[in-house]
Amino acid sequence: MDRIRLEGGRPLEGTIAIAGAKNTALKLMVASLLSDQPLVLSNQPDVVDVSVLAHLLAELGVRVEGNGDGCMALDASSLTSMKAPYDLVRKMRASILVFGPLLARCGHAEVSLPGGCAIGTRPVDLHIAGLEALGAAIELKEGYLVGEAPGGLEGAEFTFPQVSVGATEHVMMTATLARGTTLIGNAAMEPEIRDLADCLNAMGADIAGAGTSEIRINGVARLGGATHRMLPDRIEAGTYAMVAAATGGRLRLAGATEDHFGDVAAALRQAGVAIESRDGGIDIRRADGILRGVDVTTRPFPGFATDLQAQFMALMTTACGVSRIHESIFENRFMHVPELMRMGADIEVRGGTAIVRGVDRLKGAPVMATDLRASVCLILAGLAAEGETMVNRVYHLDRGYERLVEKLSGCGAVIERIPG
Repeated sequence: MDRIRLEGGRPLEGTIAIAGAKNTALKLMVASLLSDQPLVLSNQPDVVDVSVLAHLLAELGVRVEGNGDGCMALDASSLTSMKAPYDLVRKMRASILVFGPLLARCGHAEVSLPGGCAIGTRPVDLHIAGLEALGAAIELKEGYLVGEAPGGLEGAEFTFPQVSVGATEHVMMTATLARGTTLIGNAAMEPEIRDLADCLNAMGADIAGAGTSEIRINGVARLGGATHRMLPDRIEAGTYAMVAAATGGRLRLAGATEDHFGDVAAALRQAGVAIESRDGGIDIRRADGILRGVDVTTRPFPGFATDLQAQFMALMTTACGVSRIHESIFENRFMHVPELMRMGADIEVRGGTAIVRGVDRLKGAPVMATDLRASVCLILAGLAAEGETMVNRVYHLDRGYERLVEKLSGCGAVIERIPG
């Protein structure tokens, strides 16, 4: 397996162009299933998850074409299959989202139960409950969700018992072709949901309230084609913001938007990080040269993003004082803690809370990546550490970060990827 070797202790300076949001790219690609007209997406990130989903859509009969410059055209006019097989779905949890759109457009769907990063159980119960509220008949057969809606779906009122980004997006997409009006309560409010709704509306959907806790969808008979540019990746931007802070450098994040950070921006400022929005991007540096410990709890947007928890923990390892990081979204998302401790971090885990006592400096060491965000957390720690760090099993990185080694080396990092 590939490894990444890096030498730490250098302040990074320069400009990093933020790619399109991976988490919205996948949902926008799935939206193509709702129409027999082409959907053209720009600012598409070049990451493995996009390639995996493109392969799955192609298996369903979608014609997927990319020009290699962040533009992708999807034509689902001639679907050939209503079944998403295990061998493809197991590679990525977002694959479950093809289920509802296939049901809405074709009246039948079969999708294997999904796989993905090992960061805790992420059941599909909320997805199923929302689709059943729209009239879908769903059962589990030999590891596959099998859905029927031969007479079409009907609008309904459905309130999620807990906030779920994926389930909100799933039900919202599916409801665009349901008869009547659908009201989604306790909806997730992430920027990616607003972006998906904007794209669906451009295709002819009638969606209001996306980005708030209540979304109203007036069903339409059919959707058409559209051209849509997706928003920048707030998780990539947040990660590089923490890289700048951890190394004591100064980075410009071209294309990033502070409004997408939610509570992460406030936590960074409290820790002593200066954030300045100007000219279509964000400038990041330490405000006074000192990092201070900050307590955070991961919550749905606009709360502190769970996808930035590992990176923030790495940042806090050398901050002055004590920080407490509580993970309230996933129960198994502290697998990076033992690896940070190999580098000299002082971290104690008590249930869902990690207590981080800042140390003067981390020391480079061989470490093992366990999931996507833990991978980049260890790279961030290595950039701030003294000496050489070797991050093993870095294939997770390719799922969510575009040209990471190239972007970091362009800002002064001594980093290389070593083929395995």
